[in-house]
Amino acid sequence: MDLTVFITGATSGIGKATAEFLAKHNYRLILCGRNQDRLKELKQTLGKQTAITTLQFDVRDKEAVFSAIESLPENFRDIDVLINNAGNAHGMSSIQDGDINDWDAMLDINVKGLLYVSRAILPKMIEKNTGFIVNIGSTAGKEVYPKGNVYCASKSAVEAINKGMRMDLNQYNIRVSAIHPGLVETAFSDVRFKGDTERARKVYQGYKALQPEDIAEIIHFVITRPYHINIEDLVVFPSAQASATIINKK
Repeated sequence: MDLTVFITGATSGIGKATAEFLAKHNYRLILCGRNQDRLKELKQTLGKQTAITTLQFDVRDKEAVFSAIESLPENFRDIDVLINNAGNAHGMSSIQDGDINDWDAMLDINVKGLLYVSRAILPKMIEKNTGFIVNIGSTAGKEVYPKGNVYCASKSAVEAINKGMRMDLNQYNIRVSAIHPGLVETAFSDVRFKGDTERARKVYQGYKALQPEDIAEIIHFVITRPYHINIEDLVVFPSAQASATIINKK
């Protein structure tokens, strides 16, 4: 597949699974993340299957985002698909007990980081009058749940930005899509619960959660539709999950 795909948050979870899936289908990949060792490992392993370059930066750092994207080698500058995957949840507290640093981290990564990366890449998509942006949201952006306050707000913002992007970029023939997963078994809960592995593990016990590979396959399906088709908003639950708070655990 002679297309170049830019993936943020590519060193773990959904981002890593997507990189691995797309590498098998010979997409040229630009893999981004904060962990240089993991990026190096991905380049070594997936580079045996397809052309890969990596960028190390934190999406919260506006200057680093623009500088990194500007530094891309000439043969990777023509980006066909942007997958805005980088995201996080920090803490799970009532609003009155929330940690302001956690709030900053979620809003800076989930909202501002997505905007920075998109803003840096869009001019060339607009210039060539084609492109595809896939924003990885969450069912938390569709339904607020107890103690999810600021995380849900950040994913609701992704939902709104996705809709606004689609309207603004329609005239440039750029497709925009959002994929909103429910419970996916990744390191997400380890981060949210700040390394409390027992608490994190309980989130995924008693039912079969979505796996990162499931979302990777869905992303591939979305970006391979004929160009006149845009799957603009897609919600994915594991079968055991009916809502944010209703999970059929055995």
